[in-house]
Amino acid sequence: MSLDTVRAHLADVAPDLKILETSDSSATVELAAAAYGVAPAQIAKTLSIRLKDEVFLLVARGDARIDNKKARAAFGGKIKMLGLEEVEQITGHPVGGVCPFGLARPLKVYCDISLKAFDEVIPAAGSTNSAVRVSPDRLAAITNGAWVDVCVDPASG
Repeated sequence: MSLDTVRAHLADVAPDLKILETSDSSATVELAAAAYGVAPAQIAKTLSIRLKDEVFLLVARGDARIDNKKARAAFGGKIKMLGLEEVEQITGHPVGGVCPFGLARPLKVYCDISLKAFDEVIPAAGSTNSAVRVSPDRLAAITNGAWVDVCVDPASG
Protein backbone atom coordinates (compact mmCIF):
# COMPACT_ATOMS: atom_id res chain seq x y z
CA MET A 1 0.00 0.00 0.00
CA SER A 2 2.83 2.42 0.77
CA LEU A 3 4.26 2.02 -2.73
CA ASP A 4 0.78 2.80 -4.08
CA THR A 5 0.55 6.05 -2.10
CA VAL A 6 3.99 7.08 -3.41
CA ARG A 7 2.94 6.16 -6.96
CA ALA A 8 -0.23 8.29 -6.61
CA HIS A 9 1.65 11.22 -5.06
CA LEU A 10 4.33 11.24 -7.74
CA ALA A 11 1.71 10.92 -10.51
CA ASP A 12 0.30 14.19 -9.14
CA VAL A 13 3.48 16.20 -8.50
CA ALA A 14 6.11 14.63 -10.78
CA PRO A 15 4.51 12.33 -13.38
CA ASP A 16 7.78 12.08 -15.31
CA LEU A 17 9.58 10.35 -12.42
CA LYS A 18 9.66 6.58 -12.80
CA ILE A 19 9.56 4.34 -9.77
CA LEU A 20 12.32 1.75 -9.97
CA GLU A 21 11.54 -1.65 -8.47
CA THR A 22 14.05 -4.40 -7.87
CA SER A 23 13.64 -8.01 -6.85
CA ASP A 24 16.43 -7.49 -4.33
CA SER A 25 15.94 -5.62 -1.08
CA SER A 26 17.03 -1.98 -1.02
CA ALA A 27 16.13 -1.55 2.65
CA THR A 28 19.56 -0.29 3.76
CA VAL A 29 21.91 2.23 2.19
CA GLU A 30 24.35 -0.54 1.24
CA LEU A 31 21.65 -2.77 -0.28
CA ALA A 32 20.12 0.16 -2.17
CA ALA A 33 23.50 1.20 -3.57
CA ALA A 34 24.11 -2.35 -4.82
CA ALA A 35 20.58 -2.68 -6.23
CA TYR A 36 20.73 0.61 -8.16
CA GLY A 37 24.42 0.55 -9.11
CA VAL A 38 25.57 3.69 -7.30
CA ALA A 39 27.88 4.59 -4.43
CA PRO A 40 26.24 4.47 -0.97
CA ALA A 41 26.65 8.25 -0.67
CA GLN A 42 24.26 8.76 -3.62
CA ILE A 43 21.39 7.04 -1.80
CA ALA A 44 19.12 9.69 -0.25
CA LYS A 45 18.20 8.25 3.13
CA THR A 46 15.11 9.60 4.84
CA LEU A 47 15.33 9.86 8.62
CA SER A 48 12.21 10.18 10.78
CA ILE A 49 12.91 12.66 13.57
CA ARG A 50 11.15 14.04 16.63
CA LEU A 51 11.76 17.42 18.23
CA LYS A 52 9.57 17.74 21.32
CA ASP A 53 6.02 17.20 19.95
CA GLU A 54 6.91 17.72 16.29
CA VAL A 55 7.84 14.95 13.83
CA PHE A 56 9.63 15.73 10.57
CA LEU A 57 11.76 14.05 7.93
CA LEU A 58 15.39 14.72 7.11
CA VAL A 59 16.72 13.54 3.76
CA ALA A 60 20.52 13.24 3.59
CA ARG A 61 23.17 11.45 1.55
CA GLY A 62 23.60 7.81 2.42
CA ASP A 63 26.97 8.11 4.14
CA ALA A 64 26.11 11.23 6.15
CA ARG A 65 25.83 11.38 9.92
CA ILE A 66 23.94 14.04 11.83
CA ASP A 67 26.08 16.61 13.62
CA ASN A 68 24.26 17.16 16.92
CA LYS A 69 25.48 20.76 17.34
CA LYS A 70 24.42 21.73 13.83
CA ALA A 71 21.07 19.99 14.24
CA ARG A 72 20.38 21.71 17.56
CA ALA A 73 21.17 25.09 15.99
CA ALA A 74 19.09 24.45 12.85
CA PHE A 75 16.05 22.90 14.54
CA GLY A 76 16.09 24.79 17.84
CA GLY A 77 16.55 21.85 20.16
CA LYS A 78 17.74 18.31 20.66
CA ILE A 79 16.39 15.90 18.04
CA LYS A 80 15.67 12.21 18.45
CA MET A 81 15.11 9.45 15.90
CA LEU A 82 11.63 7.93 15.97
CA GLY A 83 11.38 4.43 17.37
CA LEU A 84 11.03 1.64 14.80
CA GLU A 85 7.46 0.95 15.88
CA GLU A 86 6.45 4.59 15.26
CA VAL A 87 7.96 5.05 11.81
CA GLU A 88 5.38 3.21 9.70
CA GLN A 89 2.47 4.46 11.79
CA ILE A 90 3.50 8.10 11.31
CA THR A 91 4.95 8.08 7.77
CA GLY A 92 2.86 5.30 6.24
CA HIS A 93 6.07 3.67 5.01
CA PRO A 94 7.91 0.64 6.38
CA VAL A 95 11.42 1.00 7.78
CA GLY A 96 13.71 0.56 4.77
CA GLY A 97 11.19 2.21 2.45
CA VAL A 98 10.67 5.53 4.20
CA CYS A 99 10.68 8.45 1.80
CA PRO A 100 9.31 12.01 1.66
CA PHE A 101 6.61 11.09 -0.90
CA GLY A 102 3.06 9.82 -0.36
CA LEU A 103 3.09 10.25 3.40
CA ALA A 104 0.28 9.07 5.68
CA ARG A 105 0.00 12.63 6.98
CA PRO A 106 1.71 15.90 6.10
CA LEU A 107 5.19 16.17 7.60
CA LYS A 108 7.77 18.92 7.22
CA VAL A 109 10.69 17.79 5.05
CA TYR A 110 14.25 19.03 5.37
CA CYS A 111 16.95 18.25 2.82
CA ASP A 112 20.55 18.30 4.00
CA ILE A 113 22.98 20.17 1.75
CA SER A 114 25.05 16.97 1.60
CA LEU A 115 22.71 15.87 -1.21
CA LYS A 116 23.95 18.71 -3.42
CA ALA A 117 27.21 16.83 -4.05
CA PHE A 118 25.31 14.81 -6.69
CA ASP A 119 23.44 15.57 -9.90
CA GLU A 120 21.07 12.74 -9.04
CA VAL A 121 20.16 11.00 -5.77
CA ILE A 122 18.09 7.90 -5.11
CA PRO A 123 15.53 8.01 -2.31
CA ALA A 124 13.29 5.05 -1.49
CA ALA A 125 9.75 5.00 -2.87
CA GLY A 126 7.66 3.55 -0.06
CA SER A 127 8.76 -0.08 -0.04
CA THR A 128 11.93 -2.02 0.74
CA ASN A 129 12.59 -2.64 -2.95
CA SER A 130 11.64 0.60 -4.71
CA ALA A 131 13.25 3.97 -5.38
CA VAL A 132 13.33 6.95 -7.73
CA ARG A 133 16.17 8.83 -9.40
CA VAL A 134 15.86 12.59 -8.96
CA SER A 135 18.04 15.69 -8.74
CA PRO A 136 18.46 17.07 -5.22
CA ASP A 137 16.84 20.39 -6.16
CA ARG A 138 13.83 18.63 -7.69
CA LEU A 139 13.55 16.41 -4.60
CA ALA A 140 13.39 19.52 -2.43
CA ALA A 141 10.92 21.21 -4.78
CA ILE A 142 8.40 18.36 -4.97
CA THR A 143 8.48 17.75 -1.21
CA ASN A 144 8.50 21.44 -0.25
CA GLY A 145 11.75 20.57 1.48
CA ALA A 146 13.78 23.25 3.22
CA TRP A 147 17.57 23.08 2.82
CA VAL A 148 19.57 22.69 6.04
CA ASP A 149 23.19 21.99 6.95
CA VAL A 150 22.99 19.47 9.78
CA CYS A 151 25.28 16.61 8.78
CA VAL A 152 28.97 15.99 9.29
CA ASP A 153 30.87 16.54 6.06
CA PRO A 154 31.70 12.96 4.99
CA ALA A 155 35.07 14.16 3.67
CA SER A 156 36.08 15.38 7.12
CA GLY A 157 34.68 12.36 8.97
